Amino acid sequence: MVLSLSDYEAGGAYGEAYAADLAGLQEWISRLLVSLHVHRKRAILVFEGWDAAGKGGAIQRLTAKCDPRVYKVWPISAPTAEEKAHHYLWRFWQRLPKRGEAAIFDRSWYGRVLVERVEGFASETEWRRAFDEINRFEAQQAADGAILVKLFFHVTAEEQADRFAARLAHPWKRWKISAEDFRNRDRRADYLAALADMFDRTDTPAAPWTVIDGNDKKSARIAALRSVAEALEPALPADPPPIAPESEAAARAFLAGRS
Repeated sequence: MVLSLSDYEAGGAYGEAYAADLAGLQEWISRLLVSLHVHRKRAILVFEGWDAAGKGGAIQRLTAKCDPRVYKVWPISAPTAEEKAHHYLWRFWQRLPKRGEAAIFDRSWYGRVLVERVEGFASETEWRRAFDEINRFEAQQAADGAILVKLFFHVTAEEQADRFAARLAHPWKRWKISAEDFRNRDRRADYLAALADMFDRTDTPAAPWTVIDGNDKKSARIAALRSVAEALEPALPADPPPIAPESEAAARAFLAGRS
């Protein structure tokens, strides 16, 4: 299926059921991550998207009711000098989840074919080669049993401009805006071309892309959380874990004492 970002620009308001639906999804995801933890599975959640498209807000809602022992959030920024001395995937290998853990990437290895391509930090040979490298990397994770979820948050240029202005007007949100954000916005056409290639080359059966219409924040959060839950559920045991044998006798004695 060819992914077209123009199909994800409706931005319809979610409505009065938002709070209840969000709470239900958060509870669902919290149970799924407990199952992932106790059954020693792995999940890799990739959050990509335009600046101010709502990635951070969705991650906050996703993890709000989850046990912090079962996930880690990795905000990805420019590589350090040490990271630049290795292959660009090296720093992501260091952050892959252990058994029983989910890793949530706020931006990811797709920087090689997006910002590094557009801004000239990677040569054409490097970013073109990266498509196959990324596909192999993700296929390896899937073959090892990892659940991969890749979300791209899309907003129109007009909605992004409104959000930039709102951040600039808020004294405690201005820190989120950088000169790089404005430079990226000025090169939107170049990023759209890079995104078209990214979707065409890396939307694979092992690691498909899901585009989130981010033009309404509440609708985007619901869509993102539901996409994660629906990807996790088929891969995880549905039954709650049994009590550990070494704990059962003590638990029976405890309950008997309360009767």
